[in-house]
Amino acid sequence: MPELPTDYKKLSAEACHPLLITESICDPVILIEKFDGKNQVSLAGQVFKKGKHSYLKAMTLEHNWISDGDFIRPLPLDIGEVLSKLFDGANPRSLTFPEVLSLKSRAEELLIPATISKEILESATSASKKFALSYKPQGLRANLYPYQEQGVAWMADTLDQLGGLILADEMGLGKTLQILTLFLLKRPSKDKPALIVCPTSLIANWRLEIMKFAPDLTWAIHRGNNRARIHANLHQTEILLTTYDTMVNDYLLLSAVDWTYLVFDEAQALKNPSSNRRQALTNFQSNYTIPVTGTPVETSLKDLWSLADLAIPRLLGTQHEFETNYPDTIDSAEALSEITNPFILKRRLEDVAEQLPSRTNTEIPIDLSPALAAGYERTRQQILETYSTAGHLVATGQLALYCAHPWLSIKDPTVEDWEENVQIKKLEGYQLLTPKVEVCLGLLENAFANRRKVIIFSAYNKCRELIEEAGVNLPNSYWNSINGSTAGEERQLIIDEFTAHDGNAVLVLNPNAAGSGLNIQAATVVIHFTQYWNPAREAQASARAHRTGQKNPVSVYYLYYENTVERIMLDRTEFRREMADAAVTITMSDSKDIDRALNISPVIQK
Repeated sequence: MPELPTDYKKLSAEACHPLLITESICDPVILIEKFDGKNQVSLAGQVFKKGKHSYLKAMTLEHNWISDGDFIRPLPLDIGEVLSKLFDGANPRSLTFPEVLSLKSRAEELLIPATISKEILESATSASKKFALSYKPQGLRANLYPYQEQGVAWMADTLDQLGGLILADEMGLGKTLQILTLFLLKRPSKDKPALIVCPTSLIANWRLEIMKFAPDLTWAIHRGNNRARIHANLHQTEILLTTYDTMVNDYLLLSAVDWTYLVFDEAQALKNPSSNRRQALTNFQSNYTIPVTGTPVETSLKDLWSLADLAIPRLLGTQHEFETNYPDTIDSAEALSEITNPFILKRRLEDVAEQLPSRTNTEIPIDLSPALAAGYERTRQQILETYSTAGHLVATGQLALYCAHPWLSIKDPTVEDWEENVQIKKLEGYQLLTPKVEVCLGLLENAFANRRKVIIFSAYNKCRELIEEAGVNLPNSYWNSINGSTAGEERQLIIDEFTAHDGNAVLVLNPNAAGSGLNIQAATVVIHFTQYWNPAREAQASARAHRTGQKNPVSVYYLYYENTVERIMLDRTEFRREMADAAVTITMSDSKDIDRALNISPVIQK
């Protein structure tokens, strides 16, 4: 049979084919499917047979008819011309994901149905399992879990296709490590560096993670009085670390750089598209953009639009178009998730539990703010003047109390159990929301988003009041505590309430009172808000959640201020744990640790 024309009217004029042309015109349908790894468009007609609708594809996008057995079924005469306008210059044999969504939207405006295959809309969580790193990036000083390798390989591929993505893995799954591995795989340069923007409280963590896992990468911190003042000085390193506040203050300088990467950690800070932080980013240029957050949606779907529009501009339309198309309803959220799931990598502990150890320990270093660092140094100098004998535990205890919160003070330092009797005194110049409290609230927010129950350990009972007051904007949750003043018969009742509570729950424990004998398996997140001289106390405390019978991985977080007594306390705990001597208590042989603790300073670097 000779080649048939694309126009069914020309076809009807020919007598050389045996097919019959029906009088009724089929409704056209656009099919967008993945073939050979590319998003491709087909034209089809909708037919009704045996009680159900089905699609029959046209031979090409130029054909205005479809073949149905012995019949030719016409499509609208001008469908080919309409399609060419819909493509708007895009290649129908190789559409990007944004072009897929745009084509579907434009087609539906013309009342032409468009369907996207499940392969194209496959969630990133599912799709990432098909990826693998072909080699370990040079300079990486870590062994990745399989899900982390998959995440890095998926990110590299997705960035090549889309230029942006959202990394929303649950806390504890190593988002920072995956980003650094990606940097080694697709390395930034001094000419086109990477910019990492994060809360002030996380600068120290990024700095130490780079030095630990990717020491070959060069980095600098752009913050405070020592930050770069001219454009050329921003090209001295491969990675520039800065804070959200500094980014706003220096947005003219920073937006003048052509970045390889823009990485926004705790990106929920950018959820409000009208905020100064979010508006400052409108003129930033980069090859790749990655908002990093455990909570892409906090209060409304608009939160997700703000982050998605950062990662892949205009993908979801303008803010007005988005709010019109996706009001805050369950149906809208479900419809939106089909579009956003392909570029949001969101793994949960239960997704990768078999790859993880039963307990993961994570140290989170935090920098004191300049004001807090100055206050710490004043306190240290006063202590050195007051206590002339090296090795005095009360002296280091006062420094540890300051690290818990500067509003805390000792009622009577002469009593043996002074830790149980601290008081809150609001001091002028110090805010409730310290860097450590801010990090703690971030962990709670992530835990609540993933329906995790949390234990917070603090050596000082008043910490619960401070943390709970600072977390007034967190979702409603159950709060309770166990300390030395909690009657023995009440302790199990509190644990039972905590376990039975259906929803967010926090239990603040004093390790002196709750360090042994308690079983709190309902909690899978443990936060050590304060550090301890006695490693046995820390070990017993963490074991409240991580013990025989616990079926879920437990994440243990140690919050500490860099260049303070807490760093020495944590070092000592690690050393004793490695020496399998967790039961050891403070003795005169530990005088070197005490001396270090009294002499280390966040202001005076030696």
